[in-house]
Amino acid sequence: MEIHFTAMGCQMFAVVDSNAEQAAHMLAQVPQWFTDWEAYLSRFRADSELSQLNRACGAPFVASTLLLEVVDAALQAAHATEGIVTPTVLDALEAAGYVCSFERLLHRDAPALQQWGDNVVPDWRAITLDRVNRTITLPAHTRLDLGGVAKGWAADQAIRQLAAVGPALVDAGGDIAVSGPRADGSAWAVGVADPFDGTQQRELLLLTHGGVATSGRDYRRWQQNGIWQHHLLDPRTGVPSASDVISATVVAPTACEAEVAAKVALLLGSAAGLGWLEARPTLAGLVICDDRTLRRSSKLDSFCWQPREEEDHD
Repeated sequence: MEIHFTAMGCQMFAVVDSNAEQAAHMLAQVPQWFTDWEAYLSRFRADSELSQLNRACGAPFVASTLLLEVVDAALQAAHATEGIVTPTVLDALEAAGYVCSFERLLHRDAPALQQWGDNVVPDWRAITLDRVNRTITLPAHTRLDLGGVAKGWAADQAIRQLAAVGPALVDAGGDIAVSGPRADGSAWAVGVADPFDGTQQRELLLLTHGGVATSGRDYRRWQQNGIWQHHLLDPRTGVPSASDVISATVVAPTACEAEVAAKVALLLGSAAGLGWLEARPTLAGLVICDDRTLRRSSKLDSFCWQPREEEDHD
């Protein structure tokens, strides 16, 4: 049984490989879980706890256990990626025009230009997280966007709860978590869409555990001053990525780790991104480049439905 819904600005999907009444009851609760998490973590809601933190103006902010956990995950991601993925990009995202939810951007319902910030990305290492007193202190002029980390975290949280009633898969807008093999012991099939033709897929992955995520600059795009922008911002430059990768997909132990790694692979570009994945034994992935070339890391073969294509040269 399955359920489709919208949350965190994305299309969501959850399935439990069971027909038990308890599974149906649990599955029906999933949309509310995401609604509740969004109330804490959305930067687009003025009343969210994250927005309250961003308005704290350098003072210690007493945080809920949930916000503390997700900010901690975002800081761990920044540490693991040496700042390639950092939560401190909010001002730069707004400078690029991402000032409201993507739905509002598409309908040209964005706030006025004077509300936008600048493209400087503050140092994440200046953030203080006090687990004993449960406080988060942001330096002055530093605001957070938890974005992809929040989605990956939410997918992992949902799958942990659904696993109690049967084998499950949760797709949180491209961040996918699976609890284990299907009821018959088989793997879950996850297609990797062609960013140049959404009706086609370039790869079929088979997962029995962990997570897989795709980051791409083919969907969340908008124009500002006649220039196309996208949401995958490179903190080294403070502007949307200009790498040769249009989409990156990574398999990892969790959806949150996969989300972070996919973003790194895209931001670093195909050569450096695949090298980064190869250096980490728990990760496997592929990138699709602007010239339509698909390149895989060596460890991805164990997840692929078919052998690697001739076009790969890695």
